[in-house]
Amino acid sequence: MKVGAAGALLAGRLEGVGKRGMLTVLAMAAAIWGIGGWLRAPASQVWTLIGVLYAAVVLAQLVLPADSAIRAATGGRAEPWLALGIVALAVWGYRRLVGQLRARARPAAAPARPAGAFSEAELNRYARHIALREIGGAGQRRLKAARVLVVGAGGLGSPALLYLAAAGVGTIGVIDGDTVEATNLQRQIAHTDDRIGMPKVASALAAMTAINPFVTIRPYHRRLTPDIATDLIADYDLVLDGTDDFPTRLTVNAACVAADVPLIAGAIAQWEGQVALYDPARGGPCLACVFPEAPARGLAPVCAEAGVAAPLPGVIGSMMAVEAVKHLTGAGQTLRGRLMIHDALYGETRTLRVKARRDCAVCGGRGAASGSGDWTAADPAA
Repeated sequence: MKVGAAGALLAGRLEGVGKRGMLTVLAMAAAIWGIGGWLRAPASQVWTLIGVLYAAVVLAQLVLPADSAIRAATGGRAEPWLALGIVALAVWGYRRLVGQLRARARPAAAPARPAGAFSEAELNRYARHIALREIGGAGQRRLKAARVLVVGAGGLGSPALLYLAAAGVGTIGVIDGDTVEATNLQRQIAHTDDRIGMPKVASALAAMTAINPFVTIRPYHRRLTPDIATDLIADYDLVLDGTDDFPTRLTVNAACVAADVPLIAGAIAQWEGQVALYDPARGGPCLACVFPEAPARGLAPVCAEAGVAAPLPGVIGSMMAVEAVKHLTGAGQTLRGRLMIHDALYGETRTLRVKARRDCAVCGGRGAASGSGDWTAADPAA
């Protein structure tokens, strides 16, 4: 009886030691997991270390003698560890199977669109452009790839910016150092009453994004000065100038000539406006060929002094946007080498031919070499 009781007591102690040994090994595995997480080690490496620990424990139970201290310290028997391994393997297999089934049930991801391709929403948005024979899909892709800089977010810049965005010009830059004032709202349609005091470029950004979220807008809240003009303009394919002071217009023209970037320039006063495309690198004059000197004081007053009919900037600014679309897509005949003058008071529009000057201080008459000849005066277009 005493021998039997002693054996039972010893077996109980061994079983207790075995349980404590298993708990010790499991605690070591948990420590490896915790340290791996703290060190942000890859999960695969953490599981590899735990697997090595498990394999070492099972191997010790199978190889070492029954009375080995290592076996006793790691559980004393191989069966519990093998059972634990089978359960872990079953759980891993189940999770993997569920993951594969979920992946099959999940809808296939749409293939990535190649660069320049249109989404379904864009195709629907630009459908009326694409339907035009002169633009079509190819022309709309050119618009999406184009980068256009608009100088001035005022009377002319506002409609031009809105229509460029609506037309789908991919990247539109706008530079203006002014803020929105109440007096602007009579004609500058990109701005609203609740944006008074806001930088005009920020107001224009909000307006263009509301019209077309698929275009990229680059706002520059500063004046265009000669020290930055050439580098900035060189990053664009086309420039639209809607400023109302002659020194800035000359700066824009000189930078466009230096960077070989075409320039669409518009101007307005009271009831009259004008638009032209200046592109001496491809034939025709630059702005300085046609207007080599600033007008005498008082002959070309700004809108704040002379006034302007509210819809007129919309008419001329929209014409500038139309010329931009034509130039970028190759549609129709642009105003290169021609100056269009619109008289809103009497409902008349006329076009004058303008030619490069060989003695131009800015472009050197480069456009004259393309067959445009010397310019002496604005001749009525044929």
